[in-house]
Parts: sequence; C-alpha cells; structure tokens
Amino acid sequence: MAATTPRRAWGLRKPNVIPGFGLTLGFTLTYFSLIILIPLIALAIRSAGLGLDGFLKAASDPRVLGSLRVSFVTALIAASINVVFGTLLAWVLVRYRFPGRRIFDAVIDLPFALPTAVAGIALTAIYAPNGTMGALFAPLGWRIAYTPAGIVIAMIFIGLPFVVRTIQPILEEVSHEVEEASATLGANRFQTITRVILPSLTPAILTGFALAFARAVGEYGSIIFIAGNIPFVSEIAPLLIFIRLQEFNYVGATVIAVIMLLISFAILLLINLIQAWSRSRYGYGN
Repeated sequence: MAATTPRRAWGLRKPNVIPGFGLTLGFTLTYFSLIILIPLIALAIRSAGLGLDGFLKAASDPRVLGSLRVSFVTALIAASINVVFGTLLAWVLVRYRFPGRRIFDAVIDLPFALPTAVAGIALTAIYAPNGTMGALFAPLGWRIAYTPAGIVIAMIFIGLPFVVRTIQPILEEVSHEVEEASATLGANRFQTITRVILPSLTPAILTGFALAFARAVGEYGSIIFIAGNIPFVSEIAPLLIFIRLQEFNYVGATVIAVIMLLISFAILLLINLIQAWSRSRYGYGN
C-alpha cells in the first residue's frame, strides 16, 4: 500500500498490462486507414458522383456485365477445383513420406514467387493449339488457350498454393489416434473421412476457398495472355478496367471496380458466416 501511495499522489498512471498497446493500436489503425479505408472511400465517392441513375446505367452496360460474369464464374470454378485438389495435395504432403517430397512441397509455392506475366506466357505456350498440352486436345476440337477454359487454368495455377498452405497446418494437427478411435468404433474409411476428418478441416477449407477466390477475381497478369480477351467471351473485369482507364473513362473504371468490390465482399462475407457456423457446430478453431 505504501508503495502505491506516492504514485497516486503524483498523479502517475498504473502501468498498462500490455506495454505499448495504445501506440501499437494507433499505428495499426492509421496504417489500415491509409492503405485500405481511404482508397475504398475515395472509390465510393468517385462512383457516387454519377448519381444512382448514372451508376446503374454504367453498371448495366452489356460489356461490363459480360466481363463481370466471366471473372466471377471462372473464379468460382477455379476456387472449387482448387479446394478438391488442394485438399488432396495437403493430405499427401502431411500423411505420406516419399522421395522428392520436400522438392514437391517447395514447388507448390512457386506461383507466389513467379511473376504473373511470366506465368501467363508459360501457360499460353503450353496450352496453345500448337503447345505441349494444347496439341493433345486440338485434334478433338477442344481449345484451352484463348477461351474461358484458359482463364480457369490460370486461376487454378495462381490460387492452388492458398488452399494447400491453409489446410496443411490444420491437417498436421489432426491426430492419427482420432482415426484409430473411429476405426475401433466400427467406422469404415469413408465414414472416418466424412465424419471425423472433414469436419475438422471445414473452416480451413472455407478459408482456402475464400483466399483462392479473392486472388482469382483480382488476377490480371497471368490471365490476359491466355484469355484471348474477346468481349462477352473471355474478357475479364480487371482488363476492362484497364481499357476504360486507357480511354480516360475514369468514372466507368471506378464503377466496375465498385461492383467488383461489392460482389466480392458479399461472397466473402457469406463464406465467413458459413465458416463461423461450422466452427460453432463442430467446435473446431475456437
């Protein structure tokens, strides 16, 4: 008691439990505002200058709607494919030991380091009608490059590491004893996977899906080379934004960006709600 009396007498504050919390919080909020909030607010203000009628007119342009459809549909397809094969890859890397496993594990991170333009050129060379893979499908009348299928391939390439790296650490925490206990209770392999393993991975799978989807929707460099960029067929929204900027139509570019922001936010919010529901139901991730 005697030790605290002088401190109170001189008006000194009690030491904070978390030293530097106020400074850290202030820096975080400032950084978040400068990098994210202020640009988003400026984007909304710029598009609001059109008024509701002008915004709806620009948003309902057939070419804008076509590019948004291509971007979001292909991103959803690519993210769904990445969830399936990303989960399988994570399972193999965690549960099996084989020669070259470390090299294989490192290659998965290659899309993180590879420039997107280089990836787009490489994918185009491989899947073009005269390319290594494209030549195999050309006799069947199937084209991959310069079609929406090429866009999906590019999105799968850049989104796969997000799924694998999100699921892999969670899968490493799933004990073999849980599977053995499930088998002891009479469950077969399929029941163990669907009722024991997958529920524990559901939050991570949804997170990986959200990350892969968000990355695919905003991707530009690796897609424009393989897409063909045909309006209403294989033209993505980020490319149309670039075209509008080249035309000095800054308001039109802003409208497309705002629409992409709203749709992406709605989809990601839905995924987060499903993720929270799965955590509360199965009790994982708390």
